[in-house]
Amino acid sequence: MNPPIVIIGIGELGGVFAKAFLRYGYPVYPVTRTMNMKEAADQLPDPQLVLVAVAEKDFHPVMETIPDRWRSRLGLLQNELLPRDWTAHGLANPTVISVWFEKKKGMDYHALLPSPVYGPNAAIIAESLAAIDIPCKVLAGEDELVFELVLKNVFVFTINIAGLVLKEGTSTSTLWQKHQKLALDVADNVIDLQEHATGKTFSRERLKEGLLVGIQGDPNHRCKGRSAHGRLTRMVTFADDAGLKIKTIRDIHRRLPG
Repeated sequence: MNPPIVIIGIGELGGVFAKAFLRYGYPVYPVTRTMNMKEAADQLPDPQLVLVAVAEKDFHPVMETIPDRWRSRLGLLQNELLPRDWTAHGLANPTVISVWFEKKKGMDYHALLPSPVYGPNAAIIAESLAAIDIPCKVLAGEDELVFELVLKNVFVFTINIAGLVLKEGTSTSTLWQKHQKLALDVADNVIDLQEHATGKTFSRERLKEGLLVGIQGDPNHRCKGRSAHGRLTRMVTFADDAGLKIKTIRDIHRRLPG
């Protein structure tokens, strides 16, 4: 019998991972917000993996409550994730996956692109997801992981923030075909922010090529999701703290009510 896998947060994505691990032969134990995490860790002291599958806004509060005996087993999957988010909690080498598949309520999951994954349990995550036909690519090093996380952030922030000033329901393909300059200007601002947050410099050409690949992977995806306003606010707040201009994003922020 394989050792258990704990999933903290059984929402849409958590449910997909649970199905994948079960299909691959791992017992899955959910931890919901009504459960006592310390008691759960006492009952399951030696899991193979503890996957944190909560929403971005809940990530840091949940991380502060992770029992010590689970901290070396953590797997992370949130959007907006960067190394500073896990090092802030004293973690050196978690398993991290940049999720490029969607799961919405009442709909089956849909893979857009292979999801990059890196860390001690990367192979288990990749093989489990492959068992339910979700492709992954296991990365060779942390530098590759940081690039992939930044790329996903460029994709998510660009389409969400640009979508705030476009017609409701505008798709990613329409954004690229009819508002490409807007998309690229927003992407440049997002890259400025990502470089400051990571202390690294990235190939803008590669990131913009990756942005286009993401758009082509799901051309009918709506640009403006429920988190778009929150992401815009976080970008502007971070830029204020960092002293960054991000002109296009600030212009969008000024155009919106409230």
